[in-house]
Amino acid sequence: MEALVQAQRALRLAHTTAVVLSNRPEAHGLERARRLGVPHAVVGHFDNSGERLSREEHERQLLEELEGHNVEFIVLAGYMRLLSPLMLERWGGRIVNIHPSLLPHFPGAHAHRDVLAAGPHMSGCTVHLVDEGMDTGVVLAQASVPVFPGDTEATLSRRIKIEEHRLYPQVLSWIAEGRVTLGPDGAQVDGAPLHRVC
Repeated sequence: MEALVQAQRALRLAHTTAVVLSNRPEAHGLERARRLGVPHAVVGHFDNSGERLSREEHERQLLEELEGHNVEFIVLAGYMRLLSPLMLERWGGRIVNIHPSLLPHFPGAHAHRDVLAAGPHMSGCTVHLVDEGMDTGVVLAQASVPVFPGDTEATLSRRIKIEEHRLYPQVLSWIAEGRVTLGPDGAQVDGAPLHRVC
């Protein structure tokens, strides 16, 4: 999130961050948003009496926040929950995520660990539309990085983050400029297939 806001400002991109929302009050992104002067809020999982909200109740509160900030597109970064049909019916096709592997390989919360356990020579990141599955939406773009002998989750993550910080703003710019279309063969930019590694 911080890298995205900085890129939006430094490069004067065609998109801006209207609000930063988190379901976790301790999320570092909230403090970073405050420092950057970006509106931010916590939409937690409990009501005022301490009762846990259902997934749909939680998402209704998210929808209220999004609509209150005139959001046009949802950009996920580290949001580790599947979205319900309630959210997807309202925002389907307008929610994008970035994942630290070359999807469809190594979906889920432990991509770096899973990559290192499997032993491929290449990993990377994927920007994709969000659907009801776990990291199963239409791939918009990918960037690759080598996996080196002796890599740890931390070293691999650092290398992939460099590509994430480059790729995410670029794909969001394509979307904001109306250059991305979806067809039967997947996503295209300016009528040509988007770059996929796998």
